Amino acid sequence: MSLEQKKTPEGQHKRRSASQWAVAWRRFKRNKAGVAGLIIVIFIVFLGIFGSFFAPYPARPDPGAYEPFYRGDVRVPPCEKYPFGTSAIGTDILSDIIHGTKYSLYVGVVVTAITMLIAIVVGSIAGFYGGWVDNVLMRITEIFLVFPSLLFILVFVRIFTITVGEPFWTVPLIGIKIPAGLTIVTLILAIFNWASNARMIRGEFLRIRELEFVEAEKALGASNTRIIFRHILPNILPSIIVVSSLTIAYAILVEAAVSFLGFGDPNTATWGQILQENYSDMRTVWWAEVFPGLAILITVFGFNLLGDGLSDALNPRLRD
Repeated sequence: MSLEQKKTPEGQHKRRSASQWAVAWRRFKRNKAGVAGLIIVIFIVFLGIFGSFFAPYPARPDPGAYEPFYRGDVRVPPCEKYPFGTSAIGTDILSDIIHGTKYSLYVGVVVTAITMLIAIVVGSIAGFYGGWVDNVLMRITEIFLVFPSLLFILVFVRIFTITVGEPFWTVPLIGIKIPAGLTIVTLILAIFNWASNARMIRGEFLRIRELEFVEAEKALGASNTRIIFRHILPNILPSIIVVSSLTIAYAILVEAAVSFLGFGDPNTATWGQILQENYSDMRTVWWAEVFPGLAILITVFGFNLLGDGLSDALNPRLRD
């Protein structure tokens, strides 16, 4: 043992005892891009939760959202009264963007939750049991992978949104109203988005199930359920966290594309819906395209930066 090692046994002991998450946080703080992404995401989440309290006008379909139209302030460029201008239909762009934040987060979080739930179930079962179970599940997964997903999303969204009678649904027991059309878009996005994540989780299960500590658990008589939930899933949790952050960005971007193409929910002013409403008047109301586009860009960029930062921080192959 060297003299330097003898002088600092306590410091070495503390370093060895640091948890995986403490080490990951230390690495993450050194990643400037990841920290910038975290700041952007925190701001977007804050805006989504509390934005309604300081937005100049209420959210649609509240009649108050069209107050600029009643005043004759249609297609007004950015000014002191309307910092982001007004749209071609007479709504305040700043208010629409603020209210659209919660809808974008709603889509991103719900799509990611459903996507990762399906992916974890399918990937873990296929990767752990293998054999014919793996073959059947992977063939189903490949079917979803080869689908022209955007085309099917547009078709199914159009079919289901036409059949929706009420613009909002009330969640039982909670009493919260959620946009019906946007929820249908969200569910369809989740159904067509889980396959690639399932293959990733399957690969992680195939790798970890062959490690010595898993073999030792099997030799000690541990049940399959215990091995999956107590030993394998915790070891792939960092990968799941990284993929989830990137999936949120992907879901927000796809929903914006679907709404921009005219297949979104007309009752909710999502960022893509704002772009679609003002596209035909883009030459005269360019600000109604630029500012919602920047909101999408910054949000997706923030989640991607956060995902990259988490990927570096949670990578077990990196060392301090």
